[in-house]
Amino acid sequence: MSRLPLVWGATAAEVTRAYPADRAVDGPVVLTTRAAPVDAPVAVVWRWLCQMAVAPYSYDWVDNLGRRSPRELTPGADRLEPGQTMATVLALVDLVDGHHWTGLTRTSRPFGRVAMTYAAEPGPVPGSSRIVCRIAVGAGSRPGRVAAHALAWGDLVMIRKQLRTLGGLAERDARAR
Repeated sequence: MSRLPLVWGATAAEVTRAYPADRAVDGPVVLTTRAAPVDAPVAVVWRWLCQMAVAPYSYDWVDNLGRRSPRELTPGADRLEPGQTMATVLALVDLVDGHHWTGLTRTSRPFGRVAMTYAAEPGPVPGSSRIVCRIAVGAGSRPGRVAAHALAWGDLVMIRKQLRTLGGLAERDARAR
């Protein structure tokens, strides 16, 4: 299902499913859903989603000050705790170990409050998975809605890269097992 810029790669079920990000921002929100298939078990994908405690895994020259996100798992990065920083800009606010984590931006500038849930979902084939990213952007005013849609175009590029990078690393690790 694709309804750019709000949906990329997500199934109809993923778009309509509720995620913690949906309720993490007060007031009206604009929701975006991004998803990617991964040929690796949920547990392997989950471990790579936890790795976002270490780095953002998108275009490193943009969102990681030019430092390359690690290509090997960092010991202990899977021990997530509320309040810790995820993907350099989010504070962890919700967690279901082995399934999903949700972060909320620490500041409301420039797009208002933004919440993001990253989930490792079972795929359609045994041993496969899907990474789903739900983003909720506060949109209580016309300028807020315009900003949310502008953010959706920008994050489409960044999150697409991020999901493909994390998925590729999970697939590599699953093959090595």
